[in-house]
Amino acid sequence: MTSATAYWCEHAWLPGGVEDRVRVEAVGGTITAVTPGADPRPGDERLAGVVLPGFADAHSHAFHRALRGRTHDRGGTFWTWRDRMYAVAARLDPDTYLALARATYAELALAGVTAVGEFHYLHHDPAGRPYADPNAMAEALVAAAGDAGVRLTLLDACYLAGGLGPDGYLPLEGVQRRFGDGDADGWARRHELLKPRDGVRVGAAIHSVRAVPADQLGDVVTAVRSRDAGASLHVHLSEQPAENEACLAVHGRTPAELLAEVDAWRVFTTAVHATHLTASDVALLGASEASVCACPSTEADLADGIGPFRALRDAGSPLCLGSDQHVAADLLGEARLLEGYARLSSGERGRFTPGELVEALTAGGQRALDWADAGRIRYGARADLVAVRLDSPRTAGVAPGQAVLAAAASDVTTVVVDGRVVVRDGQHPLGDVGRLLREAIETVWEGA
Repeated sequence: MTSATAYWCEHAWLPGGVEDRVRVEAVGGTITAVTPGADPRPGDERLAGVVLPGFADAHSHAFHRALRGRTHDRGGTFWTWRDRMYAVAARLDPDTYLALARATYAELALAGVTAVGEFHYLHHDPAGRPYADPNAMAEALVAAAGDAGVRLTLLDACYLAGGLGPDGYLPLEGVQRRFGDGDADGWARRHELLKPRDGVRVGAAIHSVRAVPADQLGDVVTAVRSRDAGASLHVHLSEQPAENEACLAVHGRTPAELLAEVDAWRVFTTAVHATHLTASDVALLGASEASVCACPSTEADLADGIGPFRALRDAGSPLCLGSDQHVAADLLGEARLLEGYARLSSGERGRFTPGELVEALTAGGQRALDWADAGRIRYGARADLVAVRLDSPRTAGVAPGQAVLAAAASDVTTVVVDGRVVVRDGQHPLGDVGRLLREAIETVWEGA
């Protein structure tokens, strides 16, 4: 018999906004009743502060966590930073990847994340040879998410070319050989071996138009749709001006237009970054209702630029948020930066309402990761709850309905994933997550 659990929330963000004294009942990981204005009952789990639906990190590269605080001493650009990223990618094997991803996902859980979208392209051994299990690195990520207590959408990425220059596509070189499967058919055969399971969805990704030749983009889209017409498909889009310039020079169209020609833009597709778009690109994505994932801390750290996220939302594209290179495992911070950068680029305050920010933080990301039954505190939804304190030095005196613009990851006290308490009183069952991160990262950099 499945046991019932009840949570009494001082304040809770319901579909209509913040309500006080909300009792949430759940059975088997699903919400069965939501009652505002209720008194707590004996045995209820009491959650102080404001309780939000579970956060979704819609764009993660777990191994990038090893780069935090190690790439800021040389200046440069996205392209020079990428060399440091490749150095980390060259050092990982399934065991070290598991240790690093486990700690990284636990850090995200502490920050209120209940579902992670892992944009995964680190497939093979350092020489580019498949492991005995061709998806050994992916299985490390699956195990890591299970250990950390979060759901995972594995966005298995096709990555076939070393870049796109004025003269066309470049071959994979060096560590990039770990990413490739030869061609789209090779990728599809390996991808087909990945199976969904409890707490795990299998989606797909086109790394970018510079990493998948134009004549194979359609093959990837067809393979994804033939396997599951509703599966998540993500793609890095127009993150850098150089990508747009090369695509225009070689193909005579923008990356968004090139992908439109193979019918990539649909309601289950997510464009990541979408930083440097034309007005017609914005209209194209909006008309398709494809989601757009903003990663503001990464876009700032890599000097990418500020994306037209308000225009994209107005055009019809739902927004979600990602930690990307894990500059800071703070999805509340990403939501705040989404609004902050929109203010800086427009000269106006209040570009996104608190409700729109919460939507991007929760239901928008869960939808993009194929967890459409998560992201809202309502009957029939997954029992994902995130309690955010309102008595810290950051949040004292804050109105519950505006906490998303003041709170940080360190204000998260309790996290419930599918009815299971994964974080209690700011502590994770794995113990000292900082120590786990330090040990995993030091192992990766050992001898560098």
